[in-house]
Amino acid sequence: MNRLVAILFIALYLLSCGTKEKPAKENTAEASETKEAQKQNEDEEWAEILSALVKIDSYDGSRILESGQGFFVGENLVVTKYSLVTNATQVKLTPFDGEKAFAATRFVAFDRINDLIILQVDSVKRTPVALFTGVAPQTAKSIYVAPKTGKTIQLFSGKVLNLATVRGTKLYRITNLIRNSQIGAPVFVSNRKAIGVAFSATVDYKQQSFAIPSMYISEMLNKREDAKALEVLKTTSNAKIAAENAKIKGLVLETEAGDITLKLFNETPAYRDNFIRLAKEHYFDSLLVHRVIADFGIQSGAADTRYAEPKASVGWKGPGYTIPSHIVPGLYHKRGMIGSPRKPDTHNQRRRSDGSQFYIVSGRIYYDHELDDLEKQNDYKFSAAQRNAYKTIGGAPHLDGTYTIFGEVISGMDVVDKIVKVKTDDRWRPVEDIRIKQVRILK
Repeated sequence: MNRLVAILFIALYLLSCGTKEKPAKENTAEASETKEAQKQNEDEEWAEILSALVKIDSYDGSRILESGQGFFVGENLVVTKYSLVTNATQVKLTPFDGEKAFAATRFVAFDRINDLIILQVDSVKRTPVALFTGVAPQTAKSIYVAPKTGKTIQLFSGKVLNLATVRGTKLYRITNLIRNSQIGAPVFVSNRKAIGVAFSATVDYKQQSFAIPSMYISEMLNKREDAKALEVLKTTSNAKIAAENAKIKGLVLETEAGDITLKLFNETPAYRDNFIRLAKEHYFDSLLVHRVIADFGIQSGAADTRYAEPKASVGWKGPGYTIPSHIVPGLYHKRGMIGSPRKPDTHNQRRRSDGSQFYIVSGRIYYDHELDDLEKQNDYKFSAAQRNAYKTIGGAPHLDGTYTIFGEVISGMDVVDKIVKVKTDDRWRPVEDIRIKQVRILK
């Protein structure tokens, strides 16, 4: 009897286990179907984004310059890195979801300091990529998309390390490996919004990956103007522009310490045209007077000072190009003159000048014996006019013959003198920031 009861008990137990196992299999199948449906939805959403991503090739005429990527931020507007299209006359864009290339020869906005440009594409329209305009949190998932291989969408994941000031510019540091062919690509977070434009660079002696924040793209979209030809961005001016610039009466540096009015010399047209072009681009707006040296003068125009943090070492970044030296006989570094700094001869044998930085000489009075010593040291002969100027109004005679002078102050030297007296750190940066608010052109 006991044996029969035991057998019945075991049978009931096994039956009970069997009835529980079936719902478990059904739940697993349902979960798998749900997961598959979610993956399919995600793939479809990424597939839609593919049509807004493009491969970019820039050309000067028929000569290819650079290649990279970009993405639509408006129905017919594509953002990419400005440095990819520098000196280009046209750009060819090939969407990730097709093989036909479309041409772009115009732009609506650009930011030389943050290295961004928005191109206008007249022959095609696409749904733009959504921008993440807040600050992406640290450890957020960062994603970039590669063109399809067959039917597979290629997603490469990393994470956001932080939003930091790197070389004077706000950038996201990311762990993704960004290759040259991916420069200009959008970097997404998990909600498929772009936090910025991808690139890589060597910083602190190691290769690192970054994203230029989308907040700058949004600012450019808000300030965009009528489309202009890419050719106007070239660093050389045509005859018409040069003739117009020669007639400009002056430029006013509106600084936080007061106004300084400049006159640019027609004897150095490349420097004149370059300074006026940058002023029209608003390149100088918000840049620091980053170097102040007693008995010499003040210096500004460095691209890495717009977002510079207190105590940061600055003054190392230009607009991405240099200008050939142009020493004009008869122009010398007397008080009030404007010149262009450059790297030392050991790293700059042709003495090319920085593309945007400039200094204004306040100087000091010199004596004949000091000028005699400088002549011997620099193998340079001062004229009678130079000697008289340096002994009466002062200047910086040690720079004559080796640095390009391209303008002079016609009013506001009292402002220069006031700035020269401010307290600086051991790198000659003012302890209290002094910025250029804007540069106004006097026609």
